[in-house]
Amino acid sequence: MRASSSRNLDSMALVTTAEVCDANPQLIVSGELRALQPIFQIYGRRQVFSGPVVTLKVFEDNVLIREFLEEKGNGRVLVVDGGGSLRCAILGGNPVVQAQNNGWSGIVVNGCIRDVDEINGCDIGVRALASHPMKANKKGIGEKHVPITIGGTRISDGEWLYADTDGILISRTELAV
Repeated sequence: MRASSSRNLDSMALVTTAEVCDANPQLIVSGELRALQPIFQIYGRRQVFSGPVVTLKVFEDNVLIREFLEEKGNGRVLVVDGGGSLRCAILGGNPVVQAQNNGWSGIVVNGCIRDVDEINGCDIGVRALASHPMKANKKGIGEKHVPITIGGTRISDGEWLYADTDGILISRTELAV
């Protein structure tokens, strides 16, 4: 594999995250390729997804998440650092349906989701720590496009995310077969 910026997002579906790791030890050593800790549950119909990362940092508040998912996704992946809170859900079914309809590839939430049955019916990849029935606050507080850290892994806006049933990889550049 080599770094490239003109590959189809779906090309990774043919290569597993495990194969990417095996083929790129030098990128792992250099920190250009990182694996997120295996803390996420798999939701949504799309178990394999990838795309450029958009970062968001919030805490028990979902206003900014909804705002992002109302935009055209263009194959991007929204990565939300929800502070790992297990006290409420910061993502629900309606925004996920909107994300699917707006062309987002996936959503990774360091926090909880709800409306799991509805989300599992959507053709989008969703990863979250758990599900929780309580809804989030609506204050609109958070930070967009900032570097975030999830489980000790730093993730920056514009990096690339690759997810499958083995796990989630973050790469500084787009990977191509």
